[in-house]
Amino acid sequence: MNFKSLPFLFLFLLTTILSFAQDKPELHVGGALRFNYNYSNWKTDHQKKGGEFGMDVFRLNAKASYKGIRLDAEYRFYSSAFGGAMLKQGWLAYDLSEVNEIQLGLTQVPFGNTTYNSNNWFFSINYYVGLEDDHDMGFKYSHKGEKWEYDIAFFKNAEELTFGDGTDLDNSRYAYDVSSIDLGNGLQYRNKEANTFNGKLSYNIEGSESKHKIGGSVQYGGIYNLDTEEMGDHYAVALHYMMDWKRFNFKAQASHYNYNTAGPDTDSKDLIAMGAYGAPYLVAAEASLYTAGIAYTQPVAWGPVSSLMFYNDFGWMNKTVEDFADAYQNVTGVLVTAGSVFTYIDLAAGKNQPWLGPDWTDGLGAGNPDADWTFRFNINVGYYF
Repeated sequence: MNFKSLPFLFLFLLTTILSFAQDKPELHVGGALRFNYNYSNWKTDHQKKGGEFGMDVFRLNAKASYKGIRLDAEYRFYSSAFGGAMLKQGWLAYDLSEVNEIQLGLTQVPFGNTTYNSNNWFFSINYYVGLEDDHDMGFKYSHKGEKWEYDIAFFKNAEELTFGDGTDLDNSRYAYDVSSIDLGNGLQYRNKEANTFNGKLSYNIEGSESKHKIGGSVQYGGIYNLDTEEMGDHYAVALHYMMDWKRFNFKAQASHYNYNTAGPDTDSKDLIAMGAYGAPYLVAAEASLYTAGIAYTQPVAWGPVSSLMFYNDFGWMNKTVEDFADAYQNVTGVLVTAGSVFTYIDLAAGKNQPWLGPDWTDGLGAGNPDADWTFRFNINVGYYF
């Protein structure tokens, strides 16, 4: 059976059931179509051709509610080179009260500034090590009071696409998860996330012209190795802050993570593999990450254009192993809002950042101590319906 067809079957069955239900359910289907232009200064072809322009993603969103139970699902279609079709999120929810909710399914991991720790199209450097906008399979309880907010969650594993004994993680996924990698001699670093607990606590402070959110997050779970069939562990902690003042927004976060794997001696304990969008790479097994982003929104009345949001997001990955070269990312840009069209115009700079430089496999791993800053000019245009 082709498991990638299950979302369509599920959506069809859901629509049929809701149509014949006696009580009136609610169902909304939306989505987006996005196109992307990019010019990467380290690519010879881009220098000669002036970059490339093509489809980014087509996505479908389904939201439904019936007798107090809600559904929220998003399915994405990328090119085959970027992983093809994949479920970004899909969960069932029930409101225990006006401030308490439970979610079950492929739901966002409560860690750090959420929903995003960034303003730009590339996210922050945290995303590329699985610590921003990550979604895993499990259960989450959320409380959102006027002052205090907290989440308690348990995730059995990352989203599984190939079930069975000893199966490696499929890299056709939206968010980065621990996976396997082929470095030329077959698959290595064959690890999987298992039985992870998350906790997040935030406190809101509201002034006459400003809002502040101060919080902390913790994560702890197992890392199962497919070769030794033994369980290691991993943890992550973070302090995070967000502020809205007049037209300004500021985000800051300090995080630290560590993976203690139980792999064979041929696997370095200083590295893990992580995968998404159809292609894995190596990541330092322990590092601290520091991010800061500022944004300013300017309303305008230029035909269909209603606002411009200017921003700069900076990220630094400080790897614990002294011989490893640190990774950096900085994105300066503007979000142009015109009705249902949202356009990100970004100048993204990276050093040992796989998506912003020539070193894909080792950039976030051992890195290159002689790496230079490289740049990618990117325009992403999306129509949301």
